[in-house]
Amino acid sequence: MGEDVDRTEFSRQDRQRYREKVRRCLDVFARMLAESKFDFERPQTGLEIEFNLVDEDQNPAMLNADVLTAIANDDFQTELGQFNIEINVKPRGLGGSSIIELEQELRASLNDADERSRALGAHIVMVGVLPTIDQEHLTGESISANPRYALLNEQIFAARGEDLHISIDGPERLSTYADTIAPEAACTSVQFHLQVSPQTYADTWNAAQCMAGLQLALGANSPFLFGKELWRETRVALFEQATDTRPDELKAQGVRPRVWFGERWITSIFDQFEENVTYFPALLPICEDEDPAEVLDRGDTPRLGELRMHNGTIYRWNRPIYDVYRGKPHLRVENRVLPAGPTVVDILANGAFYYGLLRVLSEQDRPVWSQMSFAAAEDNFYAGARYGINAKIFWPGLGEVPATELVLRRLLPMAHEGLAAWGVDSSVADRLLGIIEQRCITQINGAEWQARTFHRIDDEKQPLRRRDSLREMLRRYVELMHSNEPVHTWEI
Repeated sequence: MGEDVDRTEFSRQDRQRYREKVRRCLDVFARMLAESKFDFERPQTGLEIEFNLVDEDQNPAMLNADVLTAIANDDFQTELGQFNIEINVKPRGLGGSSIIELEQELRASLNDADERSRALGAHIVMVGVLPTIDQEHLTGESISANPRYALLNEQIFAARGEDLHISIDGPERLSTYADTIAPEAACTSVQFHLQVSPQTYADTWNAAQCMAGLQLALGANSPFLFGKELWRETRVALFEQATDTRPDELKAQGVRPRVWFGERWITSIFDQFEENVTYFPALLPICEDEDPAEVLDRGDTPRLGELRMHNGTIYRWNRPIYDVYRGKPHLRVENRVLPAGPTVVDILANGAFYYGLLRVLSEQDRPVWSQMSFAAAEDNFYAGARYGINAKIFWPGLGEVPATELVLRRLLPMAHEGLAAWGVDSSVADRLLGIIEQRCITQINGAEWQARTFHRIDDEKQPLRRRDSLREMLRRYVELMHSNEPVHTWEI
């Protein structure tokens, strides 16, 4: 979403040309799938982590441009809010001790980045939603300077024709309005990428959808927004509402949202790109000069720029990716379910569980998605977001069971099996999946630690204002985050 744009206004002719170009790209993509023109012999994984910046008072620090200049590392990039940055980790395989090497590299990069940020009065925080963020921090002035973000904001509100309504029920209730997409910047996530073949994409995506509720139950880390305790993963509801281009009338007509779980199991990656073209009008109708059919006819790889741009404005929680690397096209599943944090090792434990279980579920002779409705998988997703570690999940053959019991009794052994199939060293798998196991036993993940710690501080330090209790909780969170000890070991 951070790619530069060179247009700020669009005519009706621009939109018509873009629609035609996207459809031409889709036709070329279908040809490429039929001719098996994709690189998938050595599957790679990728990782992106989004961060918040806070000042000494634990409030959002609007310093991302200065911080990125100070960090001076191309792996770090800007994000939507001026208090956000992101790191993109170079692709790699999973085998051997690769995950441990990744942990060491990530920690070294983040320690260096945080040290440079501190010189500017900012601290890097990995959390799904900053507990101290308030509406005054989420205005048009807080959006990063990249022209693409301003253009996206303009196009979303042109499509809506009215302010965004953010309404979330939980232990407390939030109802408010926003006149920019800045609330989206409050949502910081982790994205796991997996390169796949055209033949295995559908099974991999379907399996990832089955896992999404479990991922949220285990990894929820966003219980507070605007000073209120809401869902355990409030980021899910906030992101869906902060990017919604539909006024109420279109919602009532069943028009699809741009952030969505989906509505059916799929049989091909083409299904999803075809849905993009069929269901969603363009937000950024920017055309490139490339003729994708001519490029493919001469034996080269087309960028399919319009198709990729369009896909980048549709936020499936598991999203299809077409990309070109060193002249070779490839396909990926981008898993966007989880929030950032709490620590590097927690993120990598979440990744180990995801990649391990995904491998087994996607290769089963009788796959789990053939035994459950798509609506059940969606219900699981929202149960995980609402209730976190205390969620109950439907699973074939078991019915509705506590997520932690399902993981402990049934799914952790499958995740171990999957990591072994990826060639991950057993000691690495034992360490990372052991963190997931202990999280289930202790019933402590990031969201649960935040909520319990906040309530303890609030009870002990009356009559502190609620905002002060949240700041104190976040200060402790940041200190423990840098220890890289998994969250289930943190003292409450």
